[in-house]
Amino acid sequence: MSSIFTRAFFLMGCQFDLTLVADQETQANVWIDGAIAEMKRIEDLLSEWTPNTPVSAVNSQAGIQPVSVPSELIQLTERALNFSRLTDGAFDITMAGLNQVWVYDGSMKRLPSTVELKQAIRHVGYQKIQVDRDKQTIFLREKKMRMGFGSIGKAYAADCAKAFLLAQGVQAGIVNASGDMAVWGKQPDGKPWTVGIVNPLNKTKVFATFPLQDGAVVTSGTYEKYVQIGTKKYSHIIDPRTGVPTTEIASVTVFAPMAELANGISTSVAVMGIESGLHFVNQIPSVRCVIVDHQARVFTSNNIKTNTI
Repeated sequence: MSSIFTRAFFLMGCQFDLTLVADQETQANVWIDGAIAEMKRIEDLLSEWTPNTPVSAVNSQAGIQPVSVPSELIQLTERALNFSRLTDGAFDITMAGLNQVWVYDGSMKRLPSTVELKQAIRHVGYQKIQVDRDKQTIFLREKKMRMGFGSIGKAYAADCAKAFLLAQGVQAGIVNASGDMAVWGKQPDGKPWTVGIVNPLNKTKVFATFPLQDGAVVTSGTYEKYVQIGTKKYSHIIDPRTGVPTTEIASVTVFAPMAELANGISTSVAVMGIESGLHFVNQIPSVRCVIVDHQARVFTSNNIKTNTI
């Protein structure tokens, strides 16, 4: 009889959980070890905080010279740039440059001034990334520019782990990269996996559930990470075009074929707002979303049904 095996671990600065279906615990552990190694490989490719990674090398040479990088990073960067164009800049991997004015470690005591925001925004802009596919190089055209994959890196790692496990013959599982989930197959009893959406105004409660057999689900929420100045909370989800945190949406959950795509869309919709975000999602047949605002009102894209609790 097949059983469910689960392991929790810390990677890429956050909590991961890996669940899979296997006949034996020994085999399950071998598969889980391999999936973790694959995700560690992605961390070593994308981390902007660890020295000597390709992304760190690109950032250190910003405004100086192009940097040779692995083809995998070229492809991921090109997909990110394409997504920036599709969302009119609501998604932007050069937002790492705003880390100097928005700090979410508890040390921030005042809002950035208009002058500080303007100075930081000068170094943000996906149009300033130069990718040379033939030479396999990436160049940030201005000094003080920074690129970072915090928006889609964990989701991409989840996709890679899922692909690895599928290649090993694992019939079913969930890779949960701190809320960025890649799912496939069914539970041992033949039932689909069930994904719950947390109420962003009360994290102890789930307000809706969805069956999910093959695909990905990602939630971007302003409730998880924020700065509180006085009585007001400022989300970690920032509009790259203004440098100001988003305020309209409390959470957005996106269902898509791949976690990377779902994460990119969820971040973009949080920036776009409810009306524009729903319109954007409704143009993509393979994508669905659920949005919750700060008054706990729920908005859904076309062709989605919720099992409300």
